[in-house]
Amino acid sequence: MKTKNIWAWIILMIGLAYFFLPLLATFEFSLKMIKDSYTFEAYRVAFTDPQFFRSFGYSFFWALLTIVFSLLLVVPTAYWVHWRMPKMRPWVEFVTLMPFVVPAVVLVFGMSRLYGGGLKVFGTPILVLTGTPILLVAGYVVLSLPYMFRAVDTGLRAIDVRTLTECALSLGAGWRVIITQIIFPNLRTAILSGVFLTFAIVMGEFTFASLLYWPAFGPYMEEIGAMRAYTPQAMAVVSFLLTWGSIGLMQWIGRGSVQEVTAAH
Repeated sequence: MKTKNIWAWIILMIGLAYFFLPLLATFEFSLKMIKDSYTFEAYRVAFTDPQFFRSFGYSFFWALLTIVFSLLLVVPTAYWVHWRMPKMRPWVEFVTLMPFVVPAVVLVFGMSRLYGGGLKVFGTPILVLTGTPILLVAGYVVLSLPYMFRAVDTGLRAIDVRTLTECALSLGAGWRVIITQIIFPNLRTAILSGVFLTFAIVMGEFTFASLLYWPAFGPYMEEIGAMRAYTPQAMAVVSFLLTWGSIGLMQWIGRGSVQEVTAAH
């Protein structure tokens, strides 16, 4: 048992070194903007650049929209599949995994080709998409499907969806009450996991924002990296801290045990 514990600690230390050493090296390099001294000049330059706050704000806004639409699409669909159509679950899971198979550049060109002129009914445009972020957010929703669906699906498999739903219906609860007051509370941790993954994907995404010509944090990082040496490293560290800050916040929000609604209620 002691030998196993030693090997476990060795593997853990190797993993921590593999993960943190590049980050420490990046942080150390970002402090060398002024020769022969360690300063935070690169961070000052980054945070005084109006383009940084503009691009970060846009990406943050896109992320919020993507999270809202992903939840509205995935949670009811996954819930209905678990309750009414359990045999369809492998097929739905297969569809949600398609973004892993189709490259993002192919998705964005396909969406631009198909919907660039707007939505049409019998050849008549009914919704103009040019100049709006609808295609961008729709692309982000597609990219987040594998992560959001797997997170929600795992949460649903951990609870008895059929029993909870039938008990709620027998007590006269409507679908709004069932979804918002019974299903959602039991999926709090799973939903937070999907939300965090979606947020991280959108904040670091480059292909869709670049090819659709929308300002975002990913293209800004690429652009600043082509012009400067130290500021991009500072931005990478800041991005890492923001990501881990989001993890900590979501863990704090989702901490504690989630009371499951039982038939006795």
